[in-house]
Amino acid sequence: MNDLARTIRVVTLYPDVMSIYADRGNLIALRARCRQYGIGCEVTAVGIGDGLPADADLVLIGGGQDQEQRRIAADLAARGVRLRDWAEDDVAMLTICGGFQLFGHFYRTAEGEELPGVGIFDVTTVAPAPGAPRCIGDVLADAGDLGEVVGFENHGGRTYLGPHARPFARMRHGFGNNGDDGTEGAVYREAIGTYLHGSLLPKNPAVTDRLILAALRHRYGPGVKLETLPPDPYAERAHRAAAAVARRRGRPNP
Repeated sequence: MNDLARTIRVVTLYPDVMSIYADRGNLIALRARCRQYGIGCEVTAVGIGDGLPADADLVLIGGGQDQEQRRIAADLAARGVRLRDWAEDDVAMLTICGGFQLFGHFYRTAEGEELPGVGIFDVTTVAPAPGAPRCIGDVLADAGDLGEVVGFENHGGRTYLGPHARPFARMRHGFGNNGDDGTEGAVYREAIGTYLHGSLLPKNPAVTDRLILAALRHRYGPGVKLETLPPDPYAERAHRAAAAVARRRGRPNP
């Protein structure tokens, strides 16, 4: 490829608020992989009250605790029409943990407060009663043609898929969306929602490549292909190490 005339436009939502558990590493990994392909990566950070750019090829949002989610919920919901339009136009998206929850229909806190969501994923999230255990630990899951995905989860909310939702992955080790149904995250068109921190992309090079390809196809058309490059060796080593840890100490799933 090696053509810097090809550039993807990346929007990071609330990076100063929603970036818990090293989620900012997703943007670092994305930029590094784009450099390996010779693809430009233009990044626009959007905070509370900022305007969205006219268009984007990839949207990133990280995780946050209830306090951070309350700070952004109304502002994010006000952007719902534009974000839903982008999703329908196959803009790539990666939404992590609290960001994933708010890209669903709503997140209901343990106090009964309902934070509105964008509604891209047909999911709802409900916090359990106070004192209920959190979903914490190392994760290994099967993401279909993306292969194994690995990461670390730490969330109290339980997410439930609606009838039109498709899970991002199926759990092998860890809790996933709710600890009961074996699902992890959700996918809608080119949008991915997941609970995987760690951060996700530095340990999962196949997901990074999928997002870059989707972003390129959004901007330049469906016929775009990625040059066949081997995975970054550091990312591959990180993936293998995280998978081994999850197999050794992650919560097993049937």
